[in-house]
Amino acid sequence: MTNMDKLYEAVEARGPVCVGLDTDFSYLPADFVDGTLSKGENIVRFNKKLIDATKAVAGCYKVQIAYYESLGLEGLKAYADTLKAVREAGVPVIADIKRGDIAKTAEMYAMGHFTGDFEADFVTLAPYMGLDSISPYLPYAEKQGKGMFVLCRTSNGGAKDFEYEKLADGRHVYDLVGDKLNALGKDYMGEHGYSSIGLVIGGTHIEEATEIRAKYQDSFFLIPGYGAQGGKAEDIAQYLSKGNGGVVNSSRGILLAYKKQPGVAFDEAAYNECVNMKEAIAHACSLL
Repeated sequence: MTNMDKLYEAVEARGPVCVGLDTDFSYLPADFVDGTLSKGENIVRFNKKLIDATKAVAGCYKVQIAYYESLGLEGLKAYADTLKAVREAGVPVIADIKRGDIAKTAEMYAMGHFTGDFEADFVTLAPYMGLDSISPYLPYAEKQGKGMFVLCRTSNGGAKDFEYEKLADGRHVYDLVGDKLNALGKDYMGEHGYSSIGLVIGGTHIEEATEIRAKYQDSFFLIPGYGAQGGKAEDIAQYLSKGNGGVVNSSRGILLAYKKQPGVAFDEAAYNECVNMKEAIAHACSLL
């Protein structure tokens, strides 16, 4: 069984919410911060409480490494400790690292994030340099069932700068990327019909949603853009397949949910937000 199979089963059991642990120190409630601890240590305390509170309603977690790198060495320890806490909770975890290099450098990135202190179940990758920026990760998919989510059509406004440019055959650049990754993924299929090579498909652009989902039926999607970036449940639902086939990330919307729920503890507020998000997406899926 591949990690993508495990993710599929997690979504089937608990829903498609991906909790983004993109934890900036400023997100922590002032009365939670322990002044005797470092910023990194406080972040880990915060993350662990969030994980404990939401693990029953989260399909997976995504940890964006930049928030931890910004704190230097103590931040990298916090990153490793956060990954460990998620894996100990028995929930799939995505290392959001967006690496995009080639050759020996990519081999080292793959080793660094699929083994050792920073081991995760999935990584995010950027394919601009070509398929040889993906291939160094594939032995880990083949031998250990590791997975990857590769940027295809993203949720940011700048996606229009390159990804939407038209090729001579009428396809967009994102179509070319998706087609090549989908073809490559045929050699890494799991038991539930999804490849270990997933796609990052932003949920803020919905014009092509039905077409993209139909075109890449065996590609699992990581769907950013929900909540703070403007993606709505009815938009997101179009990228799922009967409520599965993808995970929907929310970071600030969950981490900072306590600010919109006065008097509610941050971990309880995060749980409430996850439940609301899960129910909203499920309802939207039921209407399709």
